[in-house]
Amino acid sequence: MPAAIRTPVLAIVCGGLILSLAMGIRQTFGLFLPPVTADLCMARETFSLAMAVQNLLWGAVQPVVGMIADRYGAGRVVAAGAVAYVAGLVVMSGMEGTAGLQMGGGVLIGMAMAATGFSVVLGAVARRVPEEKRSMALGIVSAGGSFGQFAMAPVGQALIAQQGWQGAFLSMAVLATLMVPLALAVAGRPSAAGRGSGAATLRVALSEALGHRGYLYLTAGFFVCGFQVVFVAVHLPAYLKDLGLPGTTAATALALIGIFNIAGTYACGALGGMYPKKWVLAGLYLLRAMVIAVFLAAPKTEMSVYIFASALGFLWLGTVPLTSGLVGHIFGVRYLSTLFGIVFFGHQVGSFLGVWLGGVVYDATGSYDAIWIASVALGIAAALLHAPIAERPLAVPAGSVAVTAE
Repeated sequence: MPAAIRTPVLAIVCGGLILSLAMGIRQTFGLFLPPVTADLCMARETFSLAMAVQNLLWGAVQPVVGMIADRYGAGRVVAAGAVAYVAGLVVMSGMEGTAGLQMGGGVLIGMAMAATGFSVVLGAVARRVPEEKRSMALGIVSAGGSFGQFAMAPVGQALIAQQGWQGAFLSMAVLATLMVPLALAVAGRPSAAGRGSGAATLRVALSEALGHRGYLYLTAGFFVCGFQVVFVAVHLPAYLKDLGLPGTTAATALALIGIFNIAGTYACGALGGMYPKKWVLAGLYLLRAMVIAVFLAAPKTEMSVYIFASALGFLWLGTVPLTSGLVGHIFGVRYLSTLFGIVFFGHQVGSFLGVWLGGVVYDATGSYDAIWIASVALGIAAALLHAPIAERPLAVPAGSVAVTAE
């Protein structure tokens, strides 16, 4: 794609579509937990461990992939990730036991998510828009992941019902191939057009970030986000099934999380452009803890599930444009994919523990209550962590970061 037509609008639209596919397909995996574990005679902990490995590997690989994208451009990285995504889904469609589940759902898709997920895509978009519009742009692109969840949850449930879980994985592999042409819109190598757009070298950028208390607090807060959302995404369908609610309730709940998160993520991006991002983040985590606490205490009916999913959905991924925007605001956007990638690793450590401990606790006690309670306590802690963050840029931006043709 010629560099002249890689406009900010095109990058925003195609970046949102990439996240829609990458996040949407992944968010359906919780729907596969009951049929896969039943057909393959697996414990829930086994399935949970594969999803935990996926999240941990996603986070561990993310900073490295971010460095590659910051140096060579996001287009090649996203395209390679899409190929790995397709391969992982194909492996999962033919798995007969733990090995296939770990390789396909854990290793391949974990690496694919690092290349097609938030850090790479948001970094590419952030470099194409001016500072005053960046928070809003990141909110729009992040909402793409929410639209994917809204769209893919009912599609995934229908595919499982019509084709079985094996056929459903293959159908999703076909959809994942669409990320390859979309990658052209975020292609281009970043180059520093102004010294104020960030640290002069990656070494300096890393030194500044790792020595900044606010950066460490953001990483710890994002750990909580990962713990909460991935536990819910993977274990909510099984939790509702245990309560005797039909499978369509879980699919509808996941879809509601997705559609309300479109509005919520956009709203958080907009609020982050008007108010200090750290206070918006603190309020989001506190509200999320309250929503989970109310749901845990309320009678469990289809209506209460839908209300919970809608409220939680509004707070689901709003952390992403706010956290990435705050990193870019403080440290500049030249190495945003790398720096946000490290923060995102904290998110994925939380994701690993949330999804894995969900399976461990359930198999040990027959209940998810302990993890629900932990999610409430961690949400309150995350709100408190954001208060002392110094929301000041280390350098005044002198210009945007240019993107050169690949």
